[in-house]
Amino acid sequence: MSKFFDELMGSVQEMNEILRGERQPSREFHVDALQVKEIRKATGLTQAKFAALIDVQLGTLRNWEQGRREPTGPAKALLKAIHNDPVHVLNALAG
Repeated sequence: MSKFFDELMGSVQEMNEILRGERQPSREFHVDALQVKEIRKATGLTQAKFAALIDVQLGTLRNWEQGRREPTGPAKALLKAIHNDPVHVLNALAG
């Protein structure tokens, strides 16, 4: 338990350094229009079903896919999770 806590605290310290501009992120996840569309298509869902599943307006999803807007905050994190582990994330969302 202590090792896990130490690793967690180390990650929090790194995050704070990144936010203060003292450290560069080791990796970044950029979601562009093409990626949003690819992530959705990989799920096999229509725009309407995918939008409903991730709880965004259909127009919002279309704006992302057409490059008029970019997902931010929780939506960006959710898309990243779906991209990295679609089976488990989609099962969790559907359940």
